Amino acid sequence: MKGIIVQCLKETVLSKIGIKIWEKSLVEAGFKAGTIFSPASNIDDEVFKTLIRSLCKNLNTNCEKLTEEFGDHWVNDFSQKMYSHLYLKHKKTKDFLLDMDHIHVATTRNIENAHPPRFEYKWKDDHTLIMHYRSHRGLLNILIGLVKGVGKYYNEELTVEQQGSDKIEIIFKEKQNFNANDTAKISCVK
Repeated sequence: MKGIIVQCLKETVLSKIGIKIWEKSLVEAGFKAGTIFSPASNIDDEVFKTLIRSLCKNLNTNCEKLTEEFGDHWVNDFSQKMYSHLYLKHKKTKDFLLDMDHIHVATTRNIENAHPPRFEYKWKDDHTLIMHYRSHRGLLNILIGLVKGVGKYYNEELTVEQQGSDKIEIIFKEKQNFNANDTAKISCVK
């Protein structure tokens, strides 16, 4: 896990609650109070998960709520500072989501030891997309939060539901027309 994710998590918590809960959770996860994370630093995945659990306990919330808030903050605030051009090149949620695998590859290409999740896509019907999550981290809840954040960014109503441990189902409320051109956007990891 890269430090930039922890930076965003910190911003998410600070925007809602304040520094005391963040610092307490940091210490409980094994960090020193006041730890600053550089964007490219490597954070052990299990330590990151411990931090999430500690934050949930100290915020008296569940993982789904926290990761949804993280996803919303990442998409609509944090990433806009660096990656707004990636959102502006798309007109709809569907188009951005179908490009997420490519976006992850392109934005982490020059970052040492970056192992972003990869995605595969399959249309269940013309308004339901199944998005497969390929990562050893097991952080599907974060993907759910990010997808909901993307829907909010494009001001589109959608439903996101977990389907097992490695995929989500996204139902677009407005009927999405799937056509042959979309096939070129769909990348599959072998």
